[in-house]
Amino acid sequence: MNEVNSDHPRAESLRIRKKLSEGFRKGLVTPEGLAAHGRGEAFDYILGERTTKEAEKAIEAAAAEIIKAKNPVFSVNGNVSALVCESIAELSERYDIDVEVNLFHESEDREKKIAEHLKDCGVDRVLGVEEEYSTEFSDIKSSRKKVDKRGQKRGDVIVVPLEDGDRTEALVKSGKTVITVDLNPMSRTARAAHITIVDNIVRAMPILIEKIGEIKNAPPERIEQIIENFDNEENLRRTIESMLNRLKKI
Repeated sequence: MNEVNSDHPRAESLRIRKKLSEGFRKGLVTPEGLAAHGRGEAFDYILGERTTKEAEKAIEAAAAEIIKAKNPVFSVNGNVSALVCESIAELSERYDIDVEVNLFHESEDREKKIAEHLKDCGVDRVLGVEEEYSTEFSDIKSSRKKVDKRGQKRGDVIVVPLEDGDRTEALVKSGKTVITVDLNPMSRTARAAHITIVDNIVRAMPILIEKIGEIKNAPPERIEQIIENFDNEENLRRTIESMLNRLKKI
């Protein structure tokens, strides 16, 4: 497959699409996942394909929650594995975060392919693919109710990028702190999560990794202050205002 011409005005968007199409051919991504990306990309256009100050504030709060967590878990679906597997590996290795495969469109074959892909990218241990450790969240109706006893079932802070609303709501109801990355600030996922990073995951992940490194040795009271000062509802409201203002200018 030809490389994307860096001079193309849509070069970065085309690179992301290429990663997803390659993920589809490898069996990581479903047709529904491709459609979901298209919806997200439309919101990214409105954002200006940039990380906003609101997203940066959410990333800082997410970093603080991950640092504070006893058992943080990063949940991975097909699109996430295709787009940011190297960043997931770096996050897991540097900050001891469990990585767990969790799919809406359940497929044992696809779970295994995603797990192998993550391992090829450098993730040492991938949860969610061994039946002996499988359990369920009773409040989740989709296939995503299946989780790993060692991961999301015992985790206290769960990162669920490119998520579905049902599971986000159920995780919150079960007492988990939920962080999501969702380009749609009006989705159920965005509104139900404790921290919503409205950004493209390929931009957000490197910033999150860097931010954790910046503040991980901060005094506990500083970490608590970052968390307490973050208001997800207000941050989403400001994000929507920013998007509307940009549309008016266009």
